[in-house]
Amino acid sequence: MGTSLQTVQALAPGQNLNAYITAVNSFSVLTAEEEKQLAEDLYYRENLEAARRLVMAHLRFVVHIAKSYAGYGLSQADLVQEGNVGLMKAVKRFNPEKGVRLVSFAVHWIKAEIHEFILRNWRIVKIATTKAQRKLFFNLRGQKKKLSWLTNNEAKAIAEDLNVEVKHVHEMEGRLSAFDTAFDAGADDDDDTAFQAPANYLEDKRFDPSTLLEDADWSENSVTGLELALEELDDRSRDILQQRWLSEEKATLHDLAAKYGVSAERIRQLEKNAMKKMRAHMEA
Repeated sequence: MGTSLQTVQALAPGQNLNAYITAVNSFSVLTAEEEKQLAEDLYYRENLEAARRLVMAHLRFVVHIAKSYAGYGLSQADLVQEGNVGLMKAVKRFNPEKGVRLVSFAVHWIKAEIHEFILRNWRIVKIATTKAQRKLFFNLRGQKKKLSWLTNNEAKAIAEDLNVEVKHVHEMEGRLSAFDTAFDAGADDDDDTAFQAPANYLEDKRFDPSTLLEDADWSENSVTGLELALEELDDRSRDILQQRWLSEEKATLHDLAAKYGVSAERIRQLEKNAMKKMRAHMEA
């Protein structure tokens, strides 16, 4: 392998993707025996040169995977770069004693990094945060390439296949069909299109007099209710809550335990009971 690591860095995907792909395709593919020897050198002897050769030999595989995510409107170079991060993580964790080729082990790590990058950058507003939503995002988007709006039967079939609820399939379909828009009108928008910007029709109710009055009334009632609830407590319980929650320098359980000559656990119990009494009084 004559190409150095510095050469690959100079041919980073972001600078010249075609040159980068040409370079990584020129690296020799490792035989099973070569790969096992390098993996053992890394795993048992922490040989960094072995790690470099393992990474370099599999860069072409990352490019191949990254191409399958070309439909998300993101830079192919960025996808490759993220996939390379996954490859390096896989090489670091690869155990040659498991009896599998590195490529089979690395595919999970490569796709995981690319998935994270897509979810962070595909939309301004995140559309998939839970594990189930992420599964739906990638599987449903692949199916939507060949489907129009899903019928109830199609949505049910997808839900059963992915082990999620049908309503979540419809919800994700709506998110995928939506699009981001700027809040203000663009500099090039004319009078016929500028009015469509959300800034021209979304109402800011923060300074509405009725809303301000309602908030002030709620705040006043809350403070009054809190004061009345505190008056219902015995002196010790009231002092514990004031010291723990209403003072600028809040006391610890141990501080109050020393003050009243009891255990910290007893102070915690008194605090819990006092909070329960106050909540009941304020909800009455």
